[in-house]
Parts: sequence; C-alpha cells; structure tokens
Amino acid sequence: MNHFKRLLGYSRPYWWRIALAATASLAVGGMDGAFAYLVEPVLKKIFSGKDMLIFTLLPVGIIALFVVRGVCRYTNEYFMRTAGQLAVQDVRNEIYGRNMRLGLGFFMRHPTGTLMSRITNDVNVMQEGVASMTTGLFRDCVSAVSLLGVIFYRSWTLALITFVVIPVTVIPARMIGTRIKRLSKQGQGKLGALTSILQETFTGIKVIKAFGLEGRETEKFHQCNAELYTTLRKSIKYAGLSTPIMEFIISFGIAAVIWVGGSSVMQGKMSASEFFSFIAAMILLFTPIKRIISTYNVVQGALGAAERVFEIIDEKPEIVDAPDSLDLGRVGGEVEFRGVSFRYDDEYVLRDVSLQAHKGEVVALVGPSGGGKTTLVSLITRFYDPSEGAVLVDGHDIRQVTLKSLLNQVALVDQETILFNDTIANNIRYGRSEATDAEVEQAASAAYAHDFILELPEGYQTNIGDRGVRLSGGQRQRICIARAILKDAPILILDEATSALDTESEQMVQAALNNLMANRTTFVIAHRLSTIIHADRIIVLEKGGIAEMGSHQALLDNQGLYSRLHGMQFKN
Repeated sequence: MNHFKRLLGYSRPYWWRIALAATASLAVGGMDGAFAYLVEPVLKKIFSGKDMLIFTLLPVGIIALFVVRGVCRYTNEYFMRTAGQLAVQDVRNEIYGRNMRLGLGFFMRHPTGTLMSRITNDVNVMQEGVASMTTGLFRDCVSAVSLLGVIFYRSWTLALITFVVIPVTVIPARMIGTRIKRLSKQGQGKLGALTSILQETFTGIKVIKAFGLEGRETEKFHQCNAELYTTLRKSIKYAGLSTPIMEFIISFGIAAVIWVGGSSVMQGKMSASEFFSFIAAMILLFTPIKRIISTYNVVQGALGAAERVFEIIDEKPEIVDAPDSLDLGRVGGEVEFRGVSFRYDDEYVLRDVSLQAHKGEVVALVGPSGGGKTTLVSLITRFYDPSEGAVLVDGHDIRQVTLKSLLNQVALVDQETILFNDTIANNIRYGRSEATDAEVEQAASAAYAHDFILELPEGYQTNIGDRGVRLSGGQRQRICIARAILKDAPILILDEATSALDTESEQMVQAALNNLMANRTTFVIAHRLSTIIHADRIIVLEKGGIAEMGSHQALLDNQGLYSRLHGMQFKN
C-alpha cells in the first residue's frame, strides 16, 4: 500500500489531466448505466406500443451515443495515459538524479547492468502499471457502480444474487495478484542480470575474442535468458488463470439469475423487457469487473518493479554536506592526511597515514599493488570518507566544506581515460562548460593535442564515439589532460596517467603533464619509477601504511622497499 501511495503521489502534479480524464470516465461509465436502463422503456415502446418514431430514431440514437462515448473514451485515455507517462518520467528522473548523488561505494556494490535495468526495465513495468491504473481503473469502477445501480433498481432480489458472486472473485484475484507481484520482482532481477551480462560482454568484447571465449559467454547468456523465461512463464501462467477462474465463478451467478429471473417472467412477476434490461446491465457489469481484475494483476506487477526502484531512490548517500558546511574559495593547495585509516567493511586498506603536501609540491605514491595508493588520493575528492582521522585542505577538514566547492579545487587524470560520446571540444570543456573556444584551444595546445585535433575531419567538432574509441590511447590521454588544464584547479591527481602508453605517446603525454603540473600541488601514482624520479617527495605505501618517505636518491641510498622496486625495474 505504501508503494501504491508513492506511485499515486507522482501523479499529483498532473491533477488537471486526471480531473479531465475522470470527468470523461464519468460520462463513459454513466452511458453504460444509461444504455442498460433504457433497454426496458425502449423495448416496451417499440414492441408493446408500436412507436415507429422511436424505432426510426433508434439507429441514429445508437450512432450518436457511440460517437459521444468514443470522444469521452479518447479524452479519458489520452489525458490519463499522458499523466501516467509524465509521472513515470519524474520517477526515472528522480532515480537517475539519486544515483548521481550516491558515492562510489554504492556503484562498487551494484553492477552497472543492474542499475541500468532498474532505470529502464523496472521503470517501464511501473509505467505499464501506472498507465493501466490511471486509464482503466477509475473508468471501469464508475461503469461498474452505474451498472450496479441499474440492476438494483430493476430487481433487488436478482441483484443480490449477482452481488454475492462478485466478492467471491476477489479471493482468487488477490492470491494470483500476490504471486504476480513476487514473480515480477524476481523477473526484473533476472532481467537486470541479463543486462549486466550484455554490458560486460560489449565492454569486454576485445578480451573475449582474444581468448576465444565467445562460446562460454554465449552459454552464460543462454542460461540467464532461460532463467528469465522460467520466471516470466510463471507470471504468464498466473495472469492467464485469472480470467478463466473469474468467469467460472461468475457463471454460477449468471445461471442463478437466468433461472430465478426467467421463472419470475413466466409467473408474471416481471415483464420480459425488465428482465432483458437487467440481463443487459448484468452482462455489461461483468466486463468492467474483468478489466478491473486484469488491471489489478498489472498493477501488482508494477508494484513488484516499484519496490526495486524505490530501493534505489531510498538509498542514503554516504557522502553528504555537513550542516553549516563552508564554501571554499580558491585554495592555495595545502593537503594534509592526519592519522587517516580506511576500511571496506572490516578489512583495512589504509592504517594511520599521516602526510602533508605543500603548495606546488609534487608528491609521488609508489608501492606494491593493493598498498592503498588509489584509495588514499580518492579521499581527497571525498569519493570515500576516512574511517578514522581527517583529510584537510588549506587547514579545513574536507568533511566540513561543501562537496561542490571541494571538487572545484581538484583535477583528476586517471589511467582509465573516461571520455564521452560527444565532440572533442565538449569533452575538453567538460569541467568548465562556460569556457570559450579560444580557451579550449589554448588548453589543447598546452596538452600537445591541438595539432592532431586539427587533422581530424571536423577538428574540435569531431565526435569521438563511445569512450573515445576513434582516438588512440595517447590522443585520449592528452584530451583528458587538456580537460584538466582547462579546469585550472590548484590540486592535481595523476593516477597511472602514462601506464598504458607506448614510448612515443608517453613522451608527448609526459610533456603535457609537465605543463599541467606547473604551480599545482600534485599527487602522482606511478608504477613506472622512471616517471617520478624528479618528484619533491616519494611516499612508499605497503599494506596500507607508509613504509618509506623521501627523495628518489635518498630512498635508493636507504636500501629499503623503494630500492628493491627500483632494482627490479632497472635490473637490466
């Protein structure tokens, strides 16, 4: 019921559409009752009173009635469905917006394909439910109530027989609806798993083909698809059972009405025209009731999907602005880690790290994989908050400043070159949408990207495709560097920015990075020790703690972990 109320709550801003559709529904439902009511007097006048005028006008009246009914039905359908579509559009916007505000930890816990499925497939199922509910439920309820009024007016004894049967249909409808809701939630989960497989397959198609594992991945997809079919088959089975069971129960009411009513006509207690009027109203009544039960099943499926959607909407962001948080102006670039520890669940990744980087200083982070290098710099941007200790920028605990103003102080160049399916110019100005074309070109020149951009078919307006697939690795990295240069942030994080490049590309990218690092506090994560020998300080991280700290030469002279790593890389 709570999910149902929440779904209806999204329709509230579009009340005027719903009100207009409801008015049309009243007309449609009222016409059903009027049609059933008028059967008796019209038949009496034509067959008993031999009224030729009414007989002549009857075909015209029927056509006019159905024209008006059609206009009202269209009005109801159009405005109810558009209200439902707008409501679901708001749901989709909200779930996407909530996702954008959640921390990286959330995205690490949920596969990308599953999240995509909740925004697309789950919301589509909700959309069907909202559309069915808002379009048909009100109209059919009005129609059922008006027809019930007619049958009670014609014969309350026959109406009681009919009315006894109708509540009995609710029992199987509710049982079936509950199963459909549960299976809908399971089905959406299976569909999310299928979407995850698709996302992983298309993203990693190069690796799949390189290892010749197309067959294995195809088998995995087939198995997941079969599990989805099994769940959907059960939903179809229960949905298909709904109408036959209900019609079987209703048949007892129809049989009883015909027996009792027919006996009354033969005994002279009821006229044939009154009986036909009652039968017409009763037959018409069962149609909206069947539609209501069918709509109920659809709504139950939508509620199953809604539970999955609302789970995401209700997810609490882990990283939020503190009350009365400060808005940082442009900072100098002093960064301090003060007794910082961080853990995933109960597993520590960092333990009691204390480190200070001064304005304009280049600090390199090296060490074995899993030592906590990337996690440490991720704390600067508040991708995560430390489990213990604090991170300070210019003396401010970053948990006490607004996240937006903090991120304005930091530029990131990652080993994974994240570019968007857009023009080169828009990718470069991603962090500063207001930047002029001249500023974009100046940043590209500083990143040694201007020349190759001009060689492209449309220059800066060239669309680079999904994740920049139309560019080489070195070109993509230089676009990312140009983006960081244009942002002009006082703190810079370079996470393995040259690790995947060939020698020629690395030299150009390194020259671009030198331009980027000028006058900025820079944290460099590197496995290639040759790229950080000129760093002001080198921090060696091992098992989440600082093992060594000093200049390149001092660490070599110390004959510790850094010296061993250096020896392994340069032993030849």
